[in-house]
Amino acid sequence: MFESAEIGHAIDKATFDAAVPELREALLEAQYELKQQARFPVIILLNGIEGAGKGETVKLLNEWMDPRLIQVSTFDQQTDEELARPPAWRYWRQLPAKGSIGIFFGNWYSQMLQGRVHNAFKDAVLDQAMDRALAMERMLFDEGALIFKLWFHLSKKQMKARLKQLQDDPLHSWRISPLDWQQSKTYDKFVRVGERVLRRTSRDYAPWYVVEGADEYYRSLTVGRILLDGLQAALRNDARPTPHPHAAPLTSSLDDRGLLDSLDMSQVLAKNDYNEQMAVEQARLSLLMRDKRMRKHALVAVFEGNDAAGKGGAIRRVAAALDPRQYRIVAIAAPTEEERAQPYLWRFWRHIPARGKFTMFDRSWYGRVLVERVEGFCSSADWLRAYGEINDFEEQLTDAGVVLVKFWLAIDQDVQLQRFQAREKIPFKRFKITEDDWRNREKWSQYRDAVGDMVDRTSTEIAPWTLVEANDKRFARVKVLRTINEALEAAFAKD
Repeated sequence: MFESAEIGHAIDKATFDAAVPELREALLEAQYELKQQARFPVIILLNGIEGAGKGETVKLLNEWMDPRLIQVSTFDQQTDEELARPPAWRYWRQLPAKGSIGIFFGNWYSQMLQGRVHNAFKDAVLDQAMDRALAMERMLFDEGALIFKLWFHLSKKQMKARLKQLQDDPLHSWRISPLDWQQSKTYDKFVRVGERVLRRTSRDYAPWYVVEGADEYYRSLTVGRILLDGLQAALRNDARPTPHPHAAPLTSSLDDRGLLDSLDMSQVLAKNDYNEQMAVEQARLSLLMRDKRMRKHALVAVFEGNDAAGKGGAIRRVAAALDPRQYRIVAIAAPTEEERAQPYLWRFWRHIPARGKFTMFDRSWYGRVLVERVEGFCSSADWLRAYGEINDFEEQLTDAGVVLVKFWLAIDQDVQLQRFQAREKIPFKRFKITEDDWRNREKWSQYRDAVGDMVDRTSTEIAPWTLVEANDKRFARVKVLRTINEALEAAFAKD
């Protein structure tokens, strides 16, 4: 794969100087059109041989284009903040918004390459890392991102010559880093692993481009033209799937009974029993959150359910057991302008807690397969692929030690009506009832189907759904607390 990059293409300075003005003008025009359309972000991943010109090329791109619309991120050693969270968290935080360009040094490919070259793990782990990278890139592409993956290459001979030239130049010897010398010793293995990664991870939606790095003029023009061609093609292609209204359920039942119809909604808890059991479960959670084994874990609880099912009340009873410094409650509403400019999972990745902490989501990433599906806020293709993306997201969380519990609080239509009417009569509860709540009642069967599909496709061994019979609020609150406690104890038992 890298043989053609060792041929040694070169161009003279006069040819370079003649080509730059037209290329620069076209790049600037494409960049401003990208900003004006604001339909998609551009993500550029830089990898390859040290000393092949990655930094110099980015510096030149910032000179040719508007640097205010380019965000350069470097991922070297992980910080303590990053080490306390799932590995992908550090990349999600730096994703560029629609209309802008993000350049990633030391990205997810750098981590897997260095790890394999230095025997931190075997090929099987490398294969898993590549699969995860492809899944993320496919999701970003499906969300509209334009992805470029650039491998800057030097032959072994070229690399040694460059290092010697820099070493002998007192004005530029500082540019040689320990990683340069290190890679000079592991060059052959690095190239072998690099070829494997490029072959396995080059896709039509995120292809690799191998750029010869020996000649700075050839390298710069090559990168500039790759970016220009890709940008112009993407800007011309303005076709987007149109939103699709509610679709038929993915699961079927011969007797027209859905998953939620099987719940025993008559379960109740007497007040005395409730007070006793609530005190026991809250004390249990308080102790578990202070347990030293919690240092290896974070806790995430997802609360979904019918309108007026009691999500807020359940969350308050969980929070009452804890020190406010231990937890955070994230209420999810309609996305903001900032959130709409990012892939839909971005707004949730940014709130993933560090080890030892607890985040409760009052509604969550499941909005994509619930309200967005039913209300036609996204295309059918978007919500259909979301099941797999959500499962992958939750697997990354649990692999990183996050204890994930997911609740669907279910009530029947009669109970919902009673609660709506009560909210309208009680002054301090009126803010809880909106026109959307009443309108959603008309789509009860559609939401029921969507919930059935959601549970069927995203209740996994590592992140199962807990269906909570919530006609009786006391019963529901105790069940929620008990489920969280059991999940923590199960995680601690595996440590």
